[in-house]
Amino acid sequence: MQGLLALSRLIDALNDRFATFAKWAVFISCLISCANAVVRYLANYSSNAFLEIQWYLFAACVMLGASQVMRVNEHVRVDVLYGMYSGRVQALIDLAGLLLFVVPSMLVMIHFAWPLFVKMYFSGEMSNNAGGLIRWPAMMMLPLGFSLLLLQAISEAIKRAAWLANVYEGEFHYERPLQ
Repeated sequence: MQGLLALSRLIDALNDRFATFAKWAVFISCLISCANAVVRYLANYSSNAFLEIQWYLFAACVMLGASQVMRVNEHVRVDVLYGMYSGRVQALIDLAGLLLFVVPSMLVMIHFAWPLFVKMYFSGEMSNNAGGLIRWPAMMMLPLGFSLLLLQAISEAIKRAAWLANVYEGEFHYERPLQ
């Protein structure tokens, strides 16, 4: 189990790095948006490239930040019944959801996103807009983001299984039953 927990820490560290990039993507996107507005009103100049780079950065923010949201356990969940269960049942629900829903769905998403990225990369597909950008960098965010989410789901499943085996004291906020 210690080897799996080491793998989990490695995946968490990887996603922390991509999360930092996602945070900067938001900031840079805001700067570009502001600069675009200023240039448009002061110099009466606008470029589709400015708009598209904002979309690309937003894609990076969402796709590279999703795994971090899962890592810090801040993702959306329906807590209608979940909160009433014991920590052990909550951990089992999380583990089942990760293994039965997240992992398979990310594998399907990677399966469909990867060929689209490869096609755009090798064709050099450009935006149809005048002054538009190449599309593969934005399309690359799909398989990359889904892969990071898949890895994080594996990391979270390892941590839940270790918590259930009483070898991990995680930050899940589960209540341990009194011994």
